[in-house]
Amino acid sequence: MKKALKCGKLFDAQAESVLENRLVLVDGKDIVDVLPCPEQLPEGYEVIDLSDRFVMPGLIDAHVHLGSGGTNADLTNNLYALIGDLAFFAAKNAKANLEAGFTTVRDCGGNGFINISARKAVASGQFPGSRIYACAGSITSTGGHGDTHYNPYLHSTLSSQPCDSPDECRKMSRYYIKHGADFIKVLATGGVMSRGTTLGAQQLTFEELSAVVEIANMYGVHTAAHAHGTEGIKAAARAGITTIEHGMILDDEAIDIFCEKGTYQVPTIIAAERIITCGPEMGLADWMMDKAKQALDRHHWGLQEGLKRGVKYCFGTDAGTPSNFHGKQGYEFELMVQCGFTPMQALVAATKTNAGMLKNDKLGAVAAGKFADIVAFEANPLEDITTMKNCVFVMKEGEVYKS
Repeated sequence: MKKALKCGKLFDAQAESVLENRLVLVDGKDIVDVLPCPEQLPEGYEVIDLSDRFVMPGLIDAHVHLGSGGTNADLTNNLYALIGDLAFFAAKNAKANLEAGFTTVRDCGGNGFINISARKAVASGQFPGSRIYACAGSITSTGGHGDTHYNPYLHSTLSSQPCDSPDECRKMSRYYIKHGADFIKVLATGGVMSRGTTLGAQQLTFEELSAVVEIANMYGVHTAAHAHGTEGIKAAARAGITTIEHGMILDDEAIDIFCEKGTYQVPTIIAAERIITCGPEMGLADWMMDKAKQALDRHHWGLQEGLKRGVKYCFGTDAGTPSNFHGKQGYEFELMVQCGFTPMQALVAATKTNAGMLKNDKLGAVAAGKFADIVAFEANPLEDITTMKNCVFVMKEGEVYKS
């Protein structure tokens, strides 16, 4: 059915402005026109009145983990949960993200190709949920972030696969693409949640990172690098990695490389903040909370410097990490503003910038020819960014999922 949405305030992500009293016409999955609201509404359209709402393009979260839920159970699922269990859990989390206004998410790693399965299930209409971009698993090094530190006789279906040469990285990249990966993710440095790794240590060589980029470019997919440590960040950016995930321990040279290469950064401030704030109550290990503090302390400086110098920032949350729940990640907008982003910059990161990073011209704006991915909030987030935690209307590809 054709739908006409009356919008009191409409966020124009392309022009980075707010339009008033607009009518959005939807036919099937697409937006066919956006025009000043006429006195006489067109015939043959179902009218949806959002006159008292702040209307936006569907939000995009560029970093989630659908197979994790933010609880302590995630730490034992590798040993006890069946892959089928996690696949259904991922679909449930995709629904929670959709209802929070995130019509598109990018899953940055899950066990046993569950993010690929969830993507297929949502795309085919079996389950309601966010549109999913999935990397399958990630590429790490032996003993690196994401590798297990179990005794040598235990094996797991962890999302990360160790590769210890450029050729092994090429082979694993091809393997993930063969099984449906939309992009390739590498773990370039140590991480907060990995036992036995140093947060800032580089763990993949420049040659290994370049080999991944080589294969990704051949197949026309983009790349993402988990990277906290300065040297690993710089190596990944120099190699041509598309997005740096987290990027918490920067220096001036790293920011220069981002600007020179056009590298995107996905800050995921909420991931470290939740571990620090909620870690004691969750019973998280001291070493994990200490590493989160180390990362977040430096992160504020890097973000403020990057904003001054024009780094391209995506919105991403790492939803699924401890106390970082799917459907609750709108808190990241508030944290971005606390770190120096204007509310406008935060909204653009979650719409226009993320759509550009994904190279999908059907996303990121309410405009003719785009997918009818439209969400609404009670208040104006440019005046009160905390309203982004409470989405009140969700349409994805012309179908209303929340009103």
